[in-house]
Amino acid sequence: MHSFHRCFLPLLSVASSILGSGAAEFDPLQYVDQLIGTQNGGNVFAGATLPYGLAKAVADTNSGSNQGGFTLDGTPILGFSALHDSGTGGEPSLGNFPLFPYAACPGDDVNQCVYSKKTRIAYGSFDPKTVIARPGFFSVTLNTGIKAEMTTTQRTAVFRFTFPTAANGARPLLLQDLSDLHNSRQDNASVSVDPATGRIKGQALFVSSFAQGQYLSYFCTDFSGAKMFDNGIFVDSRASADVKDLTISRSINGYPLPGGAFVRFESPEDPVIARVGLSFVSSDQACSNAEAEIPDFDFDAVQSAATNAWREKLSPIVVSTGGGVDPKQVTNFYSGIYRTLVNPQNYTGENPNWKSAEPYFDSFYCLWDSFRSQIPFLTILDPSSVEQMIRSLIDTYRHEGWLPDCHMSLSKGYTQGGSNADIVLVDGYLKGLTGGIDWDVGYEAVVKDAEVEPFDWCCHGRGGIDSWKALGYIPVQDFDYKGFGTLTRSLSRTLEYSYNDFAIAQIAKAMNKTTDAEKYLDSSDNWRNLYKENQTSFLFSGANTGFVGFFQPKYLNGTWGSQNPLKCSNIDNTGSVCSLQNTGAETFESSIWEYGFYVPHDQASLVTLYGGPSKFVKRLDYLHDQGITYIGNEPAFLTVFQYHYAGRPGLSAKRSHFYIPRFFDTTPDGLPGNDDSGAMGSFVAFSMMGLFPNPGQDVYLITPPFFESVNITSPVTGKTATIRVVNFDPTYAAIYIQSATLNGEPYTKNWVTHSFFTEGKDLVLTLGKNESSWGTAIKDLPPSVGEYTGFNGTAPTIGSLPQSPRYPVGLSRMAHGF
Repeated sequence: MHSFHRCFLPLLSVASSILGSGAAEFDPLQYVDQLIGTQNGGNVFAGATLPYGLAKAVADTNSGSNQGGFTLDGTPILGFSALHDSGTGGEPSLGNFPLFPYAACPGDDVNQCVYSKKTRIAYGSFDPKTVIARPGFFSVTLNTGIKAEMTTTQRTAVFRFTFPTAANGARPLLLQDLSDLHNSRQDNASVSVDPATGRIKGQALFVSSFAQGQYLSYFCTDFSGAKMFDNGIFVDSRASADVKDLTISRSINGYPLPGGAFVRFESPEDPVIARVGLSFVSSDQACSNAEAEIPDFDFDAVQSAATNAWREKLSPIVVSTGGGVDPKQVTNFYSGIYRTLVNPQNYTGENPNWKSAEPYFDSFYCLWDSFRSQIPFLTILDPSSVEQMIRSLIDTYRHEGWLPDCHMSLSKGYTQGGSNADIVLVDGYLKGLTGGIDWDVGYEAVVKDAEVEPFDWCCHGRGGIDSWKALGYIPVQDFDYKGFGTLTRSLSRTLEYSYNDFAIAQIAKAMNKTTDAEKYLDSSDNWRNLYKENQTSFLFSGANTGFVGFFQPKYLNGTWGSQNPLKCSNIDNTGSVCSLQNTGAETFESSIWEYGFYVPHDQASLVTLYGGPSKFVKRLDYLHDQGITYIGNEPAFLTVFQYHYAGRPGLSAKRSHFYIPRFFDTTPDGLPGNDDSGAMGSFVAFSMMGLFPNPGQDVYLITPPFFESVNITSPVTGKTATIRVVNFDPTYAAIYIQSATLNGEPYTKNWVTHSFFTEGKDLVLTLGKNESSWGTAIKDLPPSVGEYTGFNGTAPTIGSLPQSPRYPVGLSRMAHGF
């Protein structure tokens, strides 16, 4: 397995050579702002954690947008908990077993403290100016004067509560309840407190978010610092120091009955350290985790180690902060990178569902979101961790029978479209990941996705495989008696299945499975079967968009169905249902207008289909300029850069600057929507770095970086790839590449392969204020299954489906590279 650590020590010298004098002090962490996305539905996790850490400690607010725990939207704090996801939509997940502090109970009576979450928020107000969030650390001071600080190791959180000392004789109280953010606790949760030590152990069964299933979670909390006075349990609004054990039902009114334990301390003079061990196996394992990871309650040492872990992960990428660049751009960049490393979470050793020597990652929430840019970014920055993720996905296949598309809280999550783990595996294979991955089993898994329909395809695999094979598309109202799922999204599933099959064709060819490669290349053309050449599109005002030819749903008998191409678009204000509901559309979370560009493997044919390069560009411009696309959702990402395939790479650069920082900035409401486990962060990072992937292919599309230089040191080879800009303009008026060199030689292709990073190549881009001929010739366009036509004065037949060659040149693992 590749070692990151062996390549870390040279990074400071690399930074020094890049940034000049004083560069050894360059610290990427100074440019990380964890509070970006804590308003406006960004739903980020803003607290303390390690890269991919299980323990995630933060203050939980009473917000309707608290999926990540903490928000800066004026809502009060209801507790401090140590399990979270980041950037997710839907219902909140995790947030289990929150702590809540009081400086004292009125009248020194534990029954006068407030225990229920619904009522204790009256004591949870805070001034946003007191919030401090740094990698590995989070702190906030309540208006009651209590300061809460937190940091983590992999499976343990440590909290430090400092109480106001003005009140003589006050006895601070810390409670820990048996709830979660979603209030999903089921029956028979339990908690016990040791009368001598104050150790609190407990467990509860919760409902997984966006998934089929439930999960058991366990904790073990120990205290240090102030001397303990007494302890006990509470139920609803009453507490007792005479009772030390509690088993509690959910209740009969649909809301979990409040219950938990408390510890009181003799004096507020000394801070209280609360060490919370976590486990999904048992309370005893939670205690063992805490004792092994934080044996001595040294808060500052734990915080320092967490900070160093983050610095190590982020240091391979160094950008120039000179040339007049706005420091906010640097913050935007590194904050985006930071968020890519928060999820998924490494639960190795904490999987109760099966025993295995393989790594186990959870909180893939979901691969439909993360395959497009987040995991490809980690393949550059942290390939050894991606190798572990792929091993985990393959091991999940071994034990559950299928690769997951979503998997969170130990449960099978809902599939949104295709079998997108296929793309994750193939992307890793093409980019040379090894690290103990059993690629033979991986290949077996992706082929099973294509060939065998699961009984319940809501949560893995694909549905409608018989129709797919017989008709070459997924029909509306399909007759599917072999497997069951929501019979919607027929159009978007057809397009996604086509690309999934293309991914399988690539790995088959690379593994010398020629027959399979031909088979899946053929079925990757199935996207063509839903193109209706005379389909028009009208705005909701009734005005004609002027564009003709769109994908449309089709029935089993081959007749056309109908869906307004703008349904489920960003400008659809008709109340359309666009998610996984039974009444949902034939496209998932996006419109036919946007899915009309989702043929990642055959852009050449799509350009021809839409009338040639200029008309393709006009249609792509309309998608963006009319606000049809929503950049806060992942299907929009690649459309920003698809101008490359029409021979207009300069327009990709222009469009990238259209969205950043207009829709992605460094304020708390600086995200256009859910961060989706780092998907938005990776979009920002790739865009600002100047190389954007076509995921599932060994292709990165070149645009100028937002900085004078970007340097990426490969954790695999230790070599540093460099992108340098001549005529850098911090106002971004000059964003068009005029010429380029690669390793000192003229370079005209508008894309590079992954070898750019692993071999440490040097790309120099000379910029100007106008588009040039660079990267526009057919020979310089990215690979495609079909042939590029309609360039250099030749005209394609509008609406005609071009024939594709048997296999695209240069897309296999044995490609010639540059």
